[in-house]
Amino acid sequence: MPRKKRNRRIQVPPVIKGLSVYGIRGRKTNEVILHIEEYETIRLLDYQNMTQEEAAVLMDVSRPTLTRIYEEARNKVATAFVEGRDIIFRGGDFYFDTNWYKCGSCQASFSDYGETVTNCPVCQAEPVVSLNEFYKSK
Repeated sequence: MPRKKRNRRIQVPPVIKGLSVYGIRGRKTNEVILHIEEYETIRLLDYQNMTQEEAAVLMDVSRPTLTRIYEEARNKVATAFVEGRDIIFRGGDFYFDTNWYKCGSCQASFSDYGETVTNCPVCQAEPVVSLNEFYKSK
């Protein structure tokens, strides 16, 4: 029996829920689900131009594991581009470094940075949902 996967460390949640294809309507059944750890590998390797070793340390995984995650992410993105599918960021085996919240009133995302959060720092409303639960539950 294989051992359980270790959760991958994520520094910052995605700023959007996904990407929609322009020019094609009403095809919600052909969505590509990009796991949060796959999003994070693309962010670290392609957007921040880190080496695989640096990104593996930040995500708390081995370099070969990071390579497998990255290959899966690239395959999913390529499938979405070629076949004209929407990309949705959801699910996976991950945890955030700090607790992240999303305000239900102004939709701002913010972290507690080790302090107790009682309300949104932007509009002063109470945080509605923890992003850790938001991305895992859907």
